[in-house]
Amino acid sequence: MYQVQRKIWVLKLLIKDIIGRDMSKSSRRYRQLLKKVTKSFYSPLDAVELLHQVSNANFIETADISILLGLDPKYANQQLRTTVVLPKGSGKLVKLAVIAAGEKYNQAVEAGADIVGANDLVDQIAEGRLDFDKLIVTPDFMPVVAKLGRFLGPKGLMPSPKAGTVTNNLIEAIAEFKSGKLEYRVDRAGIVHMPFGKVSFSVDDLLANLIVIKDSIEKNKPSGSKGKYWKSVYISSTMGPSIPIDINLFRELVQS
Repeated sequence: MYQVQRKIWVLKLLIKDIIGRDMSKSSRRYRQLLKKVTKSFYSPLDAVELLHQVSNANFIETADISILLGLDPKYANQQLRTTVVLPKGSGKLVKLAVIAAGEKYNQAVEAGADIVGANDLVDQIAEGRLDFDKLIVTPDFMPVVAKLGRFLGPKGLMPSPKAGTVTNNLIEAIAEFKSGKLEYRVDRAGIVHMPFGKVSFSVDDLLANLIVIKDSIEKNKPSGSKGKYWKSVYISSTMGPSIPIDINLFRELVQS
């Protein structure tokens, strides 16, 4: 069953290209953009430059990366979940909510959290308030917040120590998430999906973010990983086609 799911998810990774070749299901704009992806694999530099060329929507598109890893996350020692701080930021304004009390409450307010509360915020979330992108809590509130799992879990908002969202160091946590800290995890098909900036970023800035992502995934390689770890890498914009990157050249990326 897992192998079937994996194949389905790998196919979804390439769905933009598949749809792009179906003349009845793709727009003329998309078909024209797809024609520009002429190689089987690109160097990271060429891929990012091409990303700019195939991103012409009437809004600033997000630059995304999809990485297929040789992991079977149904095993505990092959799971990958951690955070990375993008040096050039994500380009997204993150709305942070913090649950804390006393001095920690004051620190969260001073650090620039968008929503700050204690038990009152817990009650609001229980009533359906979810107008934030990330929830940070101090450890003393976790027993209470844990009961909100049915509200927070489906939205990917449940705090956890691994994600850096359960902490007493609120000043640092808020600053990092505001500046571009992202949480990522491998999905059930062994794929990591995450944004790495906006197409309005320069080529150098997008490459700088890609290098940090690559280093983070390499550094946090699960102990149970077997065989080939890196399988494939694709980047794309919100409305553009997927661009395949040479996996060996991608792994050779270093800060200049």
